[in-house]
Amino acid sequence: MTEIEASGDFVQSLARGLAVIRVFDAEHPELTLSEVARRAGIPRAAAGRFLRTLERLGYVRADERRFALTPRVLELGFSYLSSLSLPEIVQPHLERLSRDVDESVSAAVLDGADIVYVARVPTRRIMSVRITIGTRFPAYATSMGRVLLAGMPDAALDALLEPSALLPLTERTVTDPLELRRELERVREQGWALVDGELEPGLRSVAAPVRDRRGDVVAAVNVSTSATRDTVDHVMSEYLPRLRETCRAIDAELRLV
Repeated sequence: MTEIEASGDFVQSLARGLAVIRVFDAEHPELTLSEVARRAGIPRAAAGRFLRTLERLGYVRADERRFALTPRVLELGFSYLSSLSLPEIVQPHLERLSRDVDESVSAAVLDGADIVYVARVPTRRIMSVRITIGTRFPAYATSMGRVLLAGMPDAALDALLEPSALLPLTERTVTDPLELRRELERVREQGWALVDGELEPGLRSVAAPVRDRRGDVVAAVNVSTSATRDTVDHVMSEYLPRLRETCRAIDAELRLV
């Protein structure tokens, strides 16, 4: 039990209801009651009550024995996105950068140990999963995640990484905590991160930070490409300068917000 759970201010039923919503993703758009219960880690009877409640509220639809989220669930994140000026500011810059480099570009923020995509301009599909606004990936294995982690104060970074499991997503994923910390120090010093085949084989991406008026890293922007199409030298010589220029332009706008 966490300190928050023990404080008496923790509403377990709300936490379980949100866990039920989170079990649905791009790879699991439809689930049976048993699958929902197993993935959410709650009893089958409780999962059924939550699903029926969400169905009554319009967030879930039922088709025979399978359940799926409805578009109404987007309302839960829209309030956050609509109050966040970042995606609105970033999007035109991403579109220009994508035209410049003819590759997919994205912006993400940090949410716990994950990155969450808040803006994106795709040019071609380079991953096995479809990336959309709201897609999450573990920060440690992504270029944007490493930029965001490197921008954190040391104490906050230690608190975040200590309980995190560094799983091998590919044979190239950095899973040693000390090696990851050394890499984050390099990212902090050089101001950018290159990740080559650690999130998915053949995916190569370079990212740089976006800073607010106080100089804090609040987001990251990346250029993603295929390792079979672009060499590391080409990424560094052609994409990185344009990426950093784009981030500086975004920084300038954020200073006015």
